[in-house]
Amino acid sequence: MKRLLLSVFAVTLFLAAPAVAAELVVIETNYGAITVELNTEKAPLSVANFLAYADSNHYNDTIFHRVIKDFMIQGGNFSTEMAPKQTKAQIKNEASNGLRNLRGTIAMARTGVVDSASSQFFINLKDNGFLDHRDTTVRGYGYAVFGKVVKGMDVVDKIGTSATHTYRRFSDVPVEPVIIRSVKRVEQQ
Repeated sequence: MKRLLLSVFAVTLFLAAPAVAAELVVIETNYGAITVELNTEKAPLSVANFLAYADSNHYNDTIFHRVIKDFMIQGGNFSTEMAPKQTKAQIKNEASNGLRNLRGTIAMARTGVVDSASSQFFINLKDNGFLDHRDTTVRGYGYAVFGKVVKGMDVVDKIGTSATHTYRRFSDVPVEPVIIRSVKRVEQQ
């Protein structure tokens, strides 16, 4: 009887606890809208960083400047003229958070330096396990996943089939610009 009462008490506490609302954003593009659920629990630094850029309108009128079919689409820092925008300080890599680079996840892009992510992000077009955290070496550290597409994966897939070319020193640049018009938080009720 005592166990039953404790179990009922635990369930009552669980049901009475306020639900933690997921942080949602909409990435508006000239191809359509992509809704992303951000994982504030497992990737707090990456989410805070991404939202700071979104809230400051940094992403407005940037492009997905790198599209590799059957791999990923990357954006978040270049204007339609391929001019880089000013970025904030680089952040600590959260790739060891247990989130995997699966189809539809969004992750921080970085250079060959582990803690070098700033404004650029990418969305995985397929499961890319080789990008997951494996060890603490630069090559094995991985790329920090911080959310997933919950609506608009058809838009992501359409962007992922864009014809590309080499533009200046950049490869895999869409021939027709894929413009990020805005990244906005979804107001929760």
